Amino acid sequence: MSALAAEVGQVLPSFSRTLERADLVRYAGASGDFNPIHWSDGAAAALGLPDVIAHGMLTMGTALRVVTDWCGDPARVRSYSVRFTKPVVVPADGGAVVRFGGTVTKVEDGVATVSIEATCDGVLVLGAATAEVFLG
Repeated sequence: MSALAAEVGQVLPSFSRTLERADLVRYAGASGDFNPIHWSDGAAAALGLPDVIAHGMLTMGTALRVVTDWCGDPARVRSYSVRFTKPVVVPADGGAVVRFGGTVTKVEDGVATVSIEATCDGVLVLGAATAEVFLG
């Protein structure tokens, strides 16, 4: 593994991902999380949700791509944490576009700390999302 360069303030390449209902069904099958708020309009409405919502862990996992695409190797990620702030509402027609980006906020002892941002319709859906990346 060759060394990776990073400096405080470095903005990582961003990307957008459209989450559709089919993505939620696939994720439910892969994760075993079949909570009906992720696929049933009725279940979501019964809990006062505006529509079906994406799995938080699906959003969290997708957000980490900002880091893994940049560093080129998921094994470089030493830690990753987020706080879920708002659900990603996934309407049946067209899905939900989530935008992901990241900025290096600290470089120390061969480790870069990256702050990750995830927004949907201009609303932050993950808070305090940070990853530590081994640079060496």
